[in-house]
Amino acid sequence: MKAQPEASHFVDGRYLEDAAGAEIEVIFPATGEVIARLHEATPAVIEAALASAARAQAEWGRMRPVERSRILRRAADMIRDRNEALSLLETLDTGKPLQETTVADWPSGADALEFFAGLAPSVTGETIPLGQDFVYTLREPLGVCVGIGAWNYPSQIACWKAAPALALGNAMVFKPSEVTPLGALKLAEILIEAGLPAGLFNVVQGRGAVGGALVTDPRVAKVSLTGSVPTGRKVYAAAAEGVRHVTMELGGKSPLVIFDDADLESAVGAAMLGNFYSAGQVCSNGTRVFVQRGLKDRFLKRLAERSEAIRMGDPLDPETQMGPLVSQAQLDKVLGYIGKAKAEGARLVCGGEASVSPGCYVQPTVFADVTDGMTLACEEVFGPVMAVLDFDTEEEVIARANATDFGLAAGVFTADLARGHRVVAQLQAGTCWINAYNLTPVESPFGGSKMSGVGRENGKAAIEHYTQVKSVYVGMGPVDAPY
Repeated sequence: MKAQPEASHFVDGRYLEDAAGAEIEVIFPATGEVIARLHEATPAVIEAALASAARAQAEWGRMRPVERSRILRRAADMIRDRNEALSLLETLDTGKPLQETTVADWPSGADALEFFAGLAPSVTGETIPLGQDFVYTLREPLGVCVGIGAWNYPSQIACWKAAPALALGNAMVFKPSEVTPLGALKLAEILIEAGLPAGLFNVVQGRGAVGGALVTDPRVAKVSLTGSVPTGRKVYAAAAEGVRHVTMELGGKSPLVIFDDADLESAVGAAMLGNFYSAGQVCSNGTRVFVQRGLKDRFLKRLAERSEAIRMGDPLDPETQMGPLVSQAQLDKVLGYIGKAKAEGARLVCGGEASVSPGCYVQPTVFADVTDGMTLACEEVFGPVMAVLDFDTEEEVIARANATDFGLAAGVFTADLARGHRVVAQLQAGTCWINAYNLTPVESPFGGSKMSGVGRENGKAAIEHYTQVKSVYVGMGPVDAPY
């Protein structure tokens, strides 16, 4: 099998296998070929991972931040040096085209390691004068963190969680999605090669039961999840039993609002990026595209022309622009949503069919005349299916854009920057763009509001989620007691 790792898990600085765990088949979604077979973590593997993390973290947390930073920076350089091979593995694991994985997946992970390597030595406390006495604060690591990844950006997510956790003195036990388990093992291998002490970043494979065992373990101080809202509810409830720190980046049904005065080519390009990149399997996608009526016809015409020109096919071909969905189950789900959209009266502009056989492909699909109550406008599809809705006024579109339980992302396209800022200020979303979409540099905090999650990843905001503040009161005089 072309992508078989040395073993299923990476624990305490080395690969670890326990064939007693249930089998996990890794399938290349472009062909249906089984490219690796792994095993779920048994209780013994989970215990070894948590025990090694707790042991290693104590010393790691006492290390000078600049020393931790050097290790992470070396790992970032290694990732960049090996990007070609790592991107190939990511394509096999996810089905995403090499055209994407070589620029968006592992490179983003390297950026995260580099950013937090540079940030960590600057994280300090403060001194608070109180007359003769004073208080000083310390930023301390939380301890053992659990990261739970999703299958759409598996290696990027592993880095986005590992980088702040490790840079700020924590250990992490990471569970990838069972659908895409391979990249995190390579990250663990690279970190050890870069000089990370054994036990600080462990990878254990498994389905929901493995994740449940991790988030409820008393040694775990923090849980970071990327996943769906139903999974988030379960993880949040489980973590709450131990009053653990939690950050969650969940699903979305994000609005992309395009006004009449927007640059047409840029707006069409952003809508395509926000619906078709990674075959639409991006949580922050702008899947409700609100187009002001004066631009609607020109927008749909140009959108159809550009969408039909997308080159689909073998993701291992560097010329391929769009690959398959991650699995047959995901393909069936997406085709189901397309069928519902047709049945509910949405107008099919282009696409709408499964495409390229074998493999889990579906054409880039656009529906127009979508109304707010249609299933396509309410539920997260997680596939290349765009819903275009009409609107007339600014006030109307703001109200409709916010009429959802989700709040992950939002975008506005307009030539009037004052209007862009005004609209964004009223949109209920944690991550917003003006005249851009789905750009997520590591320097910027990323996360959602409402049902789309709690907390933030990346940027300086991550410091709050991987450290805690200790306040120390220093008395400089005699104690004044009333008794």
